[in-house]
Amino acid sequence: MSTIAPSAPGPVPRLQRSRLEIRALHSSVLTTGVWVAALLAGVPLISVLYMLIVRGGARLRWEVLVELPPAGFEPGGGFGNAIVGTAATVGMAAAISVPLGILAAVFLAELAPSSTLAAVARFGAKTLTGLPSILAGVFAYATVVLLTGTYSAPAGAVALAVLMLPTVVLTAEEAMKSVPRITKEAAYGMGCTRTQVILNVTLPTALPGILTGVMLAVARAAGETAPLLFTALFSNYWLLEHGHLSLMRPTASLAVLIYNFSGMPFENQIELAWAASLVLVVIVLLVNVLSRLLGRRRL
Repeated sequence: MSTIAPSAPGPVPRLQRSRLEIRALHSSVLTTGVWVAALLAGVPLISVLYMLIVRGGARLRWEVLVELPPAGFEPGGGFGNAIVGTAATVGMAAAISVPLGILAAVFLAELAPSSTLAAVARFGAKTLTGLPSILAGVFAYATVVLLTGTYSAPAGAVALAVLMLPTVVLTAEEAMKSVPRITKEAAYGMGCTRTQVILNVTLPTALPGILTGVMLAVARAAGETAPLLFTALFSNYWLLEHGHLSLMRPTASLAVLIYNFSGMPFENQIELAWAASLVLVVIVLLVNVLSRLLGRRRL
């Protein structure tokens, strides 16, 4: 019985990539270019953060966070009323834009996604995302300040709500569209109405994505200055005095305080501007981190 001799083994394929190949050279060049671009983009960011931490952190004390702004030649003081004013203005803006934005997103994603009105609304929302913030301030000035006869926190809230609304609408719509269709069909198969599906299936499932959009809109609104110059202006007093809440009067905010104090010739005010900048950056950073956590939870 004859046996077949095993054939000689062929050449072993080369698994190691040569650095001189065209594709390898392209990959190396592009990778290097991306790293260089990232480092160049990070230089101004790191330098600004460094200056904020060094100059703003040197003045940051607990007293600064709870006291009122000083007069021109007075030492000390703080910007506690600006923190409260920012929280109040952004909070009222969120109270306006979030319900309206979610209702609009429900219409766009669930009720009539292919209608002409939905197409017009999407186009309007996308257009508003590029609206200059100062125009939102002019709109709120014409519709609120002139009608009420005074600068106020609600006027600033209306201006910020205009800027927040498109972000809330578009992100909420995309979050609702990402809900698996089979989940909604299962709910319909069990006899649920459209309202029950939206309230008990779509909105709870899309909630992390909706909250992410809300946090991003809040972070943008907290750093706006131009709309508040036309609407809330500024104040050296608290919103709440002697147990009475006075919203219908000029209201302080961190962004406007930084704008005002940074151009003053007094060293004390300039130091407070740096400290307020650091506080505002920390607030925006915390809100963005929270939005990232919510978005990761969604995944």
